[in-house]
Amino acid sequence: MSSTDGTAPPDRPAGEPPATKPDLGPVGHLGDRLFAGLARGSGGLVVLIVAFVGIFLLALAIPALADDKSSFLFSRIWEPGGADPKFGIAALFYTTLISSVIAMVIAVPIAVGVALFTTYYAPKRLAAPVAHAVDLLAAVPSIIYGLWGILFFAPILRPVIDGLADVLGWIPLFEKPASEDLGVVFTASVVLAIMILPVVTAISREIFAQTPVTHREGALALGATRWEMIRMAVLPYGRSGVVSASMLGLGRALGETIAVLIILSVPNGNDPWNSSIFAGGETFASKIANNAAEFDSPEKTGAYIAAGLVLFVVTFLVNSAARIIVARSTPGGKRPRKARPAKALEGATP
Repeated sequence: MSSTDGTAPPDRPAGEPPATKPDLGPVGHLGDRLFAGLARGSGGLVVLIVAFVGIFLLALAIPALADDKSSFLFSRIWEPGGADPKFGIAALFYTTLISSVIAMVIAVPIAVGVALFTTYYAPKRLAAPVAHAVDLLAAVPSIIYGLWGILFFAPILRPVIDGLADVLGWIPLFEKPASEDLGVVFTASVVLAIMILPVVTAISREIFAQTPVTHREGALALGATRWEMIRMAVLPYGRSGVVSASMLGLGRALGETIAVLIILSVPNGNDPWNSSIFAGGETFASKIANNAAEFDSPEKTGAYIAAGLVLFVVTFLVNSAARIIVARSTPGGKRPRKARPAKALEGATP
């Protein structure tokens, strides 16, 4: 008898039984099938929940948008009731966006500094308590942040607001309003920055810690200082991770409700709209939560559902962009570069 490659099998001593393959068990047994089914079902369930939420918001928003007598995207009027409903999201979108952007401008540099400190500067006996303390900020309820922000933190920020208004008041964004309200957009933005700080810090810390040892030690071996090693090896490696962490924090800030609802003072409907961050306002989430008692008719409910649909789409896009950045930053997520044609290579050689 010959083997498949044409060579004779080795001689087997007389009387020795032929070798048998070990029994590895049946392929695709019940446990594997159950686990695969549960995994697929869990992933599909999440997709279905997101799809059903979007369909629900869209189905209730379309009739209200059809009856809207003003520009939904560019109008600042909010009068969803009556025979001629008029409502627009321009003011809500502006307040939501500007408060979240200011929160990111404040939180991201601090988060990156804390992540670098706990990873490369602080001794181990100090790095762990600092990291745990920052992570514990994520466990504080939103209502506590709101009460602390309006009762304790807002009076402390008042001199800062007055100073910025005196110096930069010629810019409409920093114009000082006539009223002395404590619940202004700037205060809400600072509180939002504190709330998203643990998210950005935790992800950035993990990304910085994964910098290859060869990169760090190679920079130090070439005579680089610790800061030069961080600037040349750590920050370039973790840039995409910091960006994705920032976008996840932005999604968190866009959807915050209770803390913003407690802090922001609602402007009078008869007053002209003020674009200053030192004035009050309403975000998408705070507007919906503050007027939940008005959900007494399909027309009014549809108007608020339409605003919620816009917030849903914006948050979904931000989180999707963060996931795309994370996928592209992983080694398996980068697209390989196309090889140069042979003729081009031949022409490039001397």
